[in-house]
Amino acid sequence: MALHVPRAPGMAQMLKDGARHFSGLEEAVFRNINACKQFAQTVKSAYGPNGMNKMIINHIEKMFVTSDAATIMRELEVEHPAAKLMIIASEMQDSEVGDGTNFVVILCGALLEAAEELLRLGITPGEVAEGYEKGLDKALEILPSLVVKEVTNCRDIKEVIGGIRASVMAKQYGFENFLAELIAKACIAILPEQTTFNVDNIRICKVLGSGLLSSQVYNGMVFKRQVEGDVTSATKAKIALFSCPVDIMQTETKGTVLITTANELMDFSRGEENLLEAQIKAIADTGAKVVVAGAKFGDMALHYLNKYGIMAVRLNSKFDLRRLSKAVNGTVLPRITAPTPQELGYCDEVVIDELGDTVVVAFRQLGSESRISTIVIRGSTDNYMDDIERAIDDGVNTFKGLSRDGKLVPGAGATEIALANQLIQYADTLPGLEQYAIRKFATALESFPKAIAENSGLNSTDVLRNLYEAHQGGNKTAGVDIDSTDSKPCNVLDKGILDLYVSKMWGLKYAVGAACTILRVDQIIMAKRAGGPKPRAPQGSDDES
Repeated sequence: MALHVPRAPGMAQMLKDGARHFSGLEEAVFRNINACKQFAQTVKSAYGPNGMNKMIINHIEKMFVTSDAATIMRELEVEHPAAKLMIIASEMQDSEVGDGTNFVVILCGALLEAAEELLRLGITPGEVAEGYEKGLDKALEILPSLVVKEVTNCRDIKEVIGGIRASVMAKQYGFENFLAELIAKACIAILPEQTTFNVDNIRICKVLGSGLLSSQVYNGMVFKRQVEGDVTSATKAKIALFSCPVDIMQTETKGTVLITTANELMDFSRGEENLLEAQIKAIADTGAKVVVAGAKFGDMALHYLNKYGIMAVRLNSKFDLRRLSKAVNGTVLPRITAPTPQELGYCDEVVIDELGDTVVVAFRQLGSESRISTIVIRGSTDNYMDDIERAIDDGVNTFKGLSRDGKLVPGAGATEIALANQLIQYADTLPGLEQYAIRKFATALESFPKAIAENSGLNSTDVLRNLYEAHQGGNKTAGVDIDSTDSKPCNVLDKGILDLYVSKMWGLKYAVGAACTILRVDQIIMAKRAGGPKPRAPQGSDDES
């Protein structure tokens, strides 16, 4: 007779064995807050120009050394559902603005940390979330009044450098002027008249060796490749692009050929050769000087290409082929046929260049009109060049933001302190419990100048006190001076530290949205995991539990 085992009453009775359930303040809300606090603490030390780097080894054992929050979050496999919500918010910021991912996580973590104190005092999570939303509305109302500058002409290199400098400085302090100029040149060269700026049109080519200061911008595209044939340069070149191999065509079906004499054998292969020569002659007759293919070049095909003086370039990536077709304004053809004049691309110069000991093929547009720009980064290690690439990526995204909305607000923690200062005054006018949440919102905003000061080795309490003093005296552009020794604030306008208005606006929205969502969770129900029990790891391994 089977023995009936009574189940635990309540939620456990309803769920499958092995499911987990947490509810109430202590088990669900504080648990979530704690996980998010820990995560925010991790990326907080990477905030600002003097932020510390993190060394991350991902699941395929690739190593990253970076202070870029977006990369840290992408490579970490975070399991906790509440921390995942924060990451989703910062990913939204990344896709919307392309910068300010760290801002979202730090603010969300600080809001939750501040909420914990209010919850322990007996205020309900719903009231705290409502107060935060009210604080967000007020902050978004104040933000436009903090705008100190606007980039009106996105083709003016000086104006653009001023707008993107702070974004690059946060990642590569000391090289911001050089990198901002490179980015501005590359972006202005391809800025279209009517349509919006496309971030994907700025390509990056990393070449090992030399130093960062020998990096340069090419109008056009650069590939780390050798040419296939003997021809190594072409000027004012028409370009034929193919996505198929340039070789003797294979028959679609298997055919059997009966050859009885030596002459028939000679004629058979000669027929194939003549056909291939006819195809390549037809391409040469269109005036094409360069053939680019997405697959291999046959030896026979190369022989004829060399005979007709055509340069042969092979690209392994279909994405590169697609971008090159855009850069030279040509059409990629799927089979070997002579392209029509409309399908041919055009490039002022296609040359082999040597950067250090690396051979590159450069497709250069010498005129001012170019559809794609390439920034060639030089550096001593791959890790270092990857970090420079991330800084350039932020700069390019900031340029995209400027081309849409050129408004700039003070950086170096000045905007956050100005918002906090005005939110505290606003909280004093409110009668209900919301005023406590809004005060905590102001406290959460203080964590930005605090983080900048702490990462720069300054006394954060003194820095905050001096900043509040300056802002209450009417100086809205006083920010953290990371070079000072006495914790005195600096004028961010003089130092040129300006942040994108849209970055701050979306950052505030996403951070508060995520914090309120996490606060409103009062139960966590986790279904039983699929699959059997995990096998025990060998003794002494990292997975041993």
